Amino acid sequence: MDRFSLLSLLFLFGLLSSALASTAEDDLLIRQVVPGGDEEVEDHLLNAEHHFESFKSKFGKSYASREEHDYRLGVFRANLRRARRHQAVDPSAVHGITKFSDLTPKEFRRQFLGLKKGLGLPRDANKAPILPTNDLPTDFDWRDHGAVTKVKDQGSCGSCWSFSTTGALEGAHFLATGELVSLSEQQFVDCDHECDPEERGACDDGCNGGLMNNAFEYALKSGGVVREEDYPYTGRDGPTCKFDKSKVAASVSNFSVVSTDEDQIAANLVKHGPLSVAINAVFMQTYIGGVSCPYICSKHQDHGVLLVGYGSAGYAPIRLKEKPFWIIKNSWGENWGENGYYKICRGRNICGVDAMVSTVAATEFKAN
Repeated sequence: MDRFSLLSLLFLFGLLSSALASTAEDDLLIRQVVPGGDEEVEDHLLNAEHHFESFKSKFGKSYASREEHDYRLGVFRANLRRARRHQAVDPSAVHGITKFSDLTPKEFRRQFLGLKKGLGLPRDANKAPILPTNDLPTDFDWRDHGAVTKVKDQGSCGSCWSFSTTGALEGAHFLATGELVSLSEQQFVDCDHECDPEERGACDDGCNGGLMNNAFEYALKSGGVVREEDYPYTGRDGPTCKFDKSKVAASVSNFSVVSTDEDQIAANLVKHGPLSVAINAVFMQTYIGGVSCPYICSKHQDHGVLLVGYGSAGYAPIRLKEKPFWIIKNSWGENWGENGYYKICRGRNICGVDAMVSTVAATEFKAN
């Protein structure tokens, strides 16, 4: 046996050993949710009820009636098929059962996505200047530098836009002061009704959606944002605004819209801190891990997230080549994705991730 063949066998043996080492729950809920051949698929779907019971146990799901239970089982079965389709067109990621697997795509969009249409620039927004890109690090992650708060959970409220906004403000405040402060999303949900001047109806509207640039404009006009502990998140629209300007923890005098050039996005990320970005979330309902790089994905953005870094990884499951990716902080809790994070490949504006990027001028922040 030649050296190449021996190395190949050792490599395959390592992959097999790693797979066997996975826990039974991991195999059930993640790795084996998307089987291979047609016969195996049919056997898997026949066991959908067994998988559904494990899903309910893992994510604490319960239903008010037998009719509701049976309906959700049908939705769950359809999502098994959907995850398999996603896996076929997005092979460098892992797709399968998530905490959203009992929701139809329409329900998922209504409850967990909340980005309104509109790309107009508020009058106080600037276009970010072109930055040098020749000295950018190969890999960069603001989590390693203390500029990112813990993963939060928006619940079943379409307030993703407010989490994207606070994430950028938190990072910029950290760069200006050295202090990492968790800021209030609920202040935006209850108090921010700013509108996009270029799009009729594109007004920030709490759990019914909004836009990050509108939210930056609101923060500018209101005088700033208070701490999370002073205005806690409830996951629903408050009847009144309870903003207390005397408790403002971070304030901003301007913000910028970043070029769609990916090197410029990276340069702004490294220089100015985490960036607010928009994305199409169609593949995120079934995403479990890996680098999402679907062959086809709509550029219509429907979800606001936070860009915190970038890197590269080998193409799964065999490291044939390096695949550059963005590191995205989401707002669906740590029990989604990679501990609350999403990796999406760089280079082709996948799912519209490069088309709506904003940064805050960190030097303009003031701390009380």
